[in-house]
Amino acid sequence: MNKIRKGDEVVVIAGRDKGRRGMIARRVDAERVVVEGVNRVKKHVRPNPMKGEVGGIVEKEMPINISNIALFNPATQKGDRVGIKELEDGRKVRFFKSNGELVDA
Repeated sequence: MNKIRKGDEVVVIAGRDKGRRGMIARRVDAERVVVEGVNRVKKHVRPNPMKGEVGGIVEKEMPINISNIALFNPATQKGDRVGIKELEDGRKVRFFKSNGELVDA
């Protein structure tokens, strides 16, 4: 079970965008994710008349390592560590380590 999933609200804890919040758009691989509005770079794109693409400078979001983000805890309004525990009925759920509150109830 992944501690951070697509659609989670996260806060960046290290790097150029430290302190920024955003939603996880997609997972690139086991260690990197793309967060909306975070780690934006300018990419020069060559025009391709066969596909109807115009050239220019495009801003896009690049992947960020999951070690540099933390799940946003709405109760404390901060980034928080996440643990996994098994309930009595056998379901595995995520919880915030600071206050023990369930992430996905």
